[in-house]
Amino acid sequence: MSDHREAVRSNAKYLRNVRPIDPDEIAEYIEGVPHPAVVKQLLREEAADLGLLERDDGTFVPVDDDPVRPRRGPVEAFPADYERRLEDLLADRYGPNWYDGASGDVLRSTIRRFKADYLDGRSVEYDDDVAAGYAIYHLPGYYAAIQYALDDLADRGLLGRKLRVLDVGAGVGGPALGLCDYLPEDALVDYHAIEPSAATDVLEDLLAETGRNVHTTIHRTTAEDFDPSEAASDSFDPTAPDDGFDLVLTCNVLSELEEPAAVTRSFLETVAPDGTFLAMAPADKNTSVGLREVERELEGQRLWDQDAVAPADGGDSSGDEATGADRRRGTVTVYGPTVRLWPGETPSDRGWSFDVRPDLAVPGFQRRLDEATPADDADHDPGEFVNVDVQFSYSMLRLDDRRRIDMALDTSKWAKMAEMDRHVTNRIDLVAAKLSRSLSDSDEGRGGRSNPLFKISDGSEAIDHYAVVTKETSLNQALLEADYGEVCSFERILALWNDDEEAYNLVVDEETIVDRLA
Repeated sequence: MSDHREAVRSNAKYLRNVRPIDPDEIAEYIEGVPHPAVVKQLLREEAADLGLLERDDGTFVPVDDDPVRPRRGPVEAFPADYERRLEDLLADRYGPNWYDGASGDVLRSTIRRFKADYLDGRSVEYDDDVAAGYAIYHLPGYYAAIQYALDDLADRGLLGRKLRVLDVGAGVGGPALGLCDYLPEDALVDYHAIEPSAATDVLEDLLAETGRNVHTTIHRTTAEDFDPSEAASDSFDPTAPDDGFDLVLTCNVLSELEEPAAVTRSFLETVAPDGTFLAMAPADKNTSVGLREVERELEGQRLWDQDAVAPADGGDSSGDEATGADRRRGTVTVYGPTVRLWPGETPSDRGWSFDVRPDLAVPGFQRRLDEATPADDADHDPGEFVNVDVQFSYSMLRLDDRRRIDMALDTSKWAKMAEMDRHVTNRIDLVAAKLSRSLSDSDEGRGGRSNPLFKISDGSEAIDHYAVVTKETSLNQALLEADYGEVCSFERILALWNDDEEAYNLVVDEETIVDRLA
C-alpha cells in the first residue's frame, strides 16, 4: 500500500496542473493496477496535503486560491442535518423517547448542574450525560457565534479556501460545525480537534455530517499535553517558523484552564505567519473579562523561532532582540474586534465587551426536552432548557502586525480617552469603536436606563467609556446603525463623569454628529 500511496501522490502532483485527476486513470499508471476505489481512498487521505478538492463526479481538482467572502444576513437556525444526527445519537444512547421519563430527568438535572457549576466558577467534568446535555443546550448558539466572528476575517480577505485548522478544546463541535458551514463548498479543510473528554463521541458523530472536503482528526488529549508534531504531514509542519495552522480556535475553553495565557502563547507558536488565533468566550462578565486579560497579557510579545538565540537572561523575549539566526515567528498583535487607535497605547479598563446577534429558531431537541418536564417539577420555568441566545466575546490575534482597523489618530484633532478627565463637562471630538449592542435594555444595562447605551473604546482608556444617546437625530443615527467593532467619529460629544458607575458617559444629543469610518 505504501508503494501505491507514493505512486498516487506522484501522479496526482503531475496531473493536478493538467486536468482533473481521475482515480480510474491513475490506477492504470500504477504497477499492479490497483482497483480505482483504492486509488480514490488514497487520494482522499492525501487531499489535504496535495491541496485537492473531491468533486461530485469523483474526480479531484486543485483548490482555488481566492479568499472566502463574508456571509450576508443572520444565522437563522441550527441545520436540520445536524439536528437529526444529534437526535439519533440521543436515541441510541437513551432510547427513542430520550427526552421523557428517567432519561429526560437525567438530562435536565445534568443541564441544571453544569449551568450552576459554571455560574459559580466551578469546573465542569465531562461524562456521557454532560456531553449530551451540553450538546442539547449549547451546540446551536456556539454554531452561530463563530460564523459572526469569522466575518471579521472574511471582510478583509484573510480567510482562505484551503484551511488548516486546530480546534483546542473542541467540545461537542459547535464551532467546528459553524466553521464548516461558513465556508463555501469549494473549500478544503484539514481540521484537527483537541478534546480529551467524553464530548469526543458527540464531536466525532456530528463531524461525519460535514462535507467530503472536510478532513478531520481528533486528538484525544488535553491542551497542555498536545504535541503539535502529531498534526504534521509530508507537506505540513506546524512547529516550523514558516508554516503553521491558518486558524487556531480556543472557543469557550480558556476559562477552564489553570494558566490560560501560557496555553494561549504555546498555541500561538503553531499559527502560520499569516494565520489567526481566534479565542471565544461566553458574554458573561467573568469569562469575557478573562478573555481580555489574556489578550492584553500576550499583546506585543515576540514569538521566536526555535533556531533563534534566546534572550541572554533566559527570560521573556518580549523586550529583547534575538541574535544569531534572528528569525522571529512574529509579534502578537490584536487584530480585533478591540482597537488600538493611538500608537503606543493599550487599554487597561475592565474590558467587558461582547456582541449580541439575533436569536436562533428553537431546535426541536430543546423544545422536546423542555416540554417533557414533569408538571410537578417546581423548579421549572417554561423555556428553561431552550437556549437560542447568540451572545459572545471574542479576540483575534495575529503575528503579521495586521489589525482589522489600522488607524493612527492625530492628537491635534481628536481627544484621547486616556485623558478624558481633562474634558469632563466639555464638548469634544472623538474617534472610537462601538464595542457593544445597546446595553440599556439588557441585564448589563444600568439602572433601567431607556436611552440607547453603547460601550465605546479607542484603545487607550483605563476607565470604561459609554456613549449615551439622549436625542436621536439624522446626524447621529450612524451610531445606532454601526456594527459591533466598527469605528465612528463623534463631533461635539459631551463628556461627563458618572459617579454611580465610576465611568465616563459621553452624551450624544442634537448637537452631536456621528459618522461611520471606513
